[in-house]
Amino acid sequence: MKKSIYFLFILSISFKGYSQINPDNIEIIRDDFGVPHIYADTDSEVAYGYAWAQAEDHFKLIQEAYLAGNGMLGKRIGLKAVGADFLTQFIQSESTVNDLYHTLDAKFISLLEAFTEGLNAFAKKHPDEVLEKKLFPITPKKLLRYTQLQLFISNGADRLVTGIVNDNLSWPFEINQDTKGSNLIAVNRSRTHSDQTFLTINTHQPLEGATSWYEAHLVSKEGTNIIGASFPGSPCILSGANEFLGWTHTVNYPDKADVFALEMHPKKKNIYLVDGVPYKLEKFKAKLTFKFLGINIPISKKFYRSIYGPTLKNKTGVYSVRTPSTTNINALEQWWRMNKATNFTEFYKALEMKALPGYNIGYADRNDTIFYISNGKIPIRAKGYNWTDVVPGNTKETLWNTYYDISALPQVVNPKSGFVYNANHTPFKSSGKADNPISANFAKAMNYETYDNNRSTRLLTLLEEKELIDYQRFKRIKYDHQLPTPLQYNYMDLNPLFEMKVEDYPSVSVLLSDIKNWDRVANATSYGAGAYALLYYQLGPFFRNLGEDRIFSHEVLFEALKITKAYMKTYFDSDRIQLGDFQKLVRGTKELPIFGLPDVVTAMRGSPYKNGRVKITHGESYIGMVRFTPTKTYYESVISFGNSRRPESPHYTDQMDLFANFKTKKMSFDRADVLKTAKRVYLPK
Repeated sequence: MKKSIYFLFILSISFKGYSQINPDNIEIIRDDFGVPHIYADTDSEVAYGYAWAQAEDHFKLIQEAYLAGNGMLGKRIGLKAVGADFLTQFIQSESTVNDLYHTLDAKFISLLEAFTEGLNAFAKKHPDEVLEKKLFPITPKKLLRYTQLQLFISNGADRLVTGIVNDNLSWPFEINQDTKGSNLIAVNRSRTHSDQTFLTINTHQPLEGATSWYEAHLVSKEGTNIIGASFPGSPCILSGANEFLGWTHTVNYPDKADVFALEMHPKKKNIYLVDGVPYKLEKFKAKLTFKFLGINIPISKKFYRSIYGPTLKNKTGVYSVRTPSTTNINALEQWWRMNKATNFTEFYKALEMKALPGYNIGYADRNDTIFYISNGKIPIRAKGYNWTDVVPGNTKETLWNTYYDISALPQVVNPKSGFVYNANHTPFKSSGKADNPISANFAKAMNYETYDNNRSTRLLTLLEEKELIDYQRFKRIKYDHQLPTPLQYNYMDLNPLFEMKVEDYPSVSVLLSDIKNWDRVANATSYGAGAYALLYYQLGPFFRNLGEDRIFSHEVLFEALKITKAYMKTYFDSDRIQLGDFQKLVRGTKELPIFGLPDVVTAMRGSPYKNGRVKITHGESYIGMVRFTPTKTYYESVISFGNSRRPESPHYTDQMDLFANFKTKKMSFDRADVLKTAKRVYLPK
């Protein structure tokens, strides 16, 4: 008790004089699913309320995220966090944020100050929930350091660092969308045959953790009225819709990060040569701490900096990592401006900031504009180098410092086909055939994706299958959970499985029959889907023995089928099992059979749970279905579990049944409608 009182006293000193927001001016309305609808006069006041609401539902998670972004997570969770703590020091996020803080819009700085003030106020009121006293008071700069870490990781640059540390810079890094993937679809009125334009928000994220979704509705008298989702700790909506327009993201994979091999001086230590000119490596030491058996263990790790970027040594040489995500700190500001846009011109102007280092964007609005772009801050690279491999770091020819304009990236606006779509596949198939960007028009060094996958193949088939796409059909497309024929995994060829003859493999005949007779629909009640899912999870060890073509032979598949049969016998005492008996949607004590497989439109991926089963950890998460008319926007949504991570909350699991049954809840931009479902109205204090 003394400790709590002392910490409360320290907090009161720390926060004295910092307050700019009066909580009495902010109203939080919690609806029957616990979604916060936050009302205030200014955007900054709304941000304060948004922080308070997030802390009520996710305070532990927010703190852990910020601890990682500020190099302190190891003190909380131990050795497994040291990697994140090192990365945030390696990319020098603290000095980057300090140096570039002046580039932020003053109004956005005020919003960040208000958001962090809301988190600090919650910590002051609930000192026993504070995980690490040194994190507080949280400041805008601490928030931005965490953003820098997340964007560095989202650019895939963390894999490059891991490759250097492990002396394994084999290239190219494989993009395995088994556990990754999202979908976006927008359809205009030429296909809906009505006054409605459709947008689906369908990112596939981890269902738990720092990059899982939190839903909110933010309203100010400064023109904000937006519904959508963000990651806990973010001060604005990252994917959603306001009264005029909406957007969503999928991950894209152009070349967004490079590794440079430095040419070291043959005699002088820490001197490298660029065009024959000597440069000295700047030397740094990351100071890391991890908790073990209750004791804080300090360790350190040397790193360097060259003109190319942060640098590490390994047994084979000295390598620098360069990625656009470390060259600006304005990503959240760009998202905020996207929140504020009221038409396509304003939205596109926000994109022209080039602050988001990646992500596909799908867009629709009430003016019937639909839009797709493979967005990013893509470097303009010199010709004559293999940018998919380690690049020479001994010439300024390879030292890129300029970036393509947004207008120079693959994109489609209002195509004649009436639709745009993306499922983490090539941007050169983002609409009807005649409307697609042409790959030859883009530099080879941009290294855009050129492949399809099961989801993209299936979506295109469904979008082109019939001229009319009314809202019910649009929802059926979004909730499709059938694999195409033939299969189109971008990381393996599993089609030989369906060519195997049951009579040739009598020892696995029941299992193989269920798979071959399966309609390829991943229903929770399907025996074929259950057999296929069990086999799929047994295939991992066999990848190592596949050739470059990644084709599974009948011999390898037979071995995998025998292992699958033994697994089923051990854990289920049966030769047959329904998908929903094998994979579960689990939170706390609630457990539901669930649909989906990796790389179906309603993608699901699990990890070991208990009794031979898996629980879903990644895939369908936050879903938003938006309809725009010339005068009104309609929004419905669902989240995989509930909007709170507090087990004692009624909103910890209250959307699971909706989610598992392909149902949504209605949201409204209208305050009168919000009040009809209000369960609690209060001030953030």
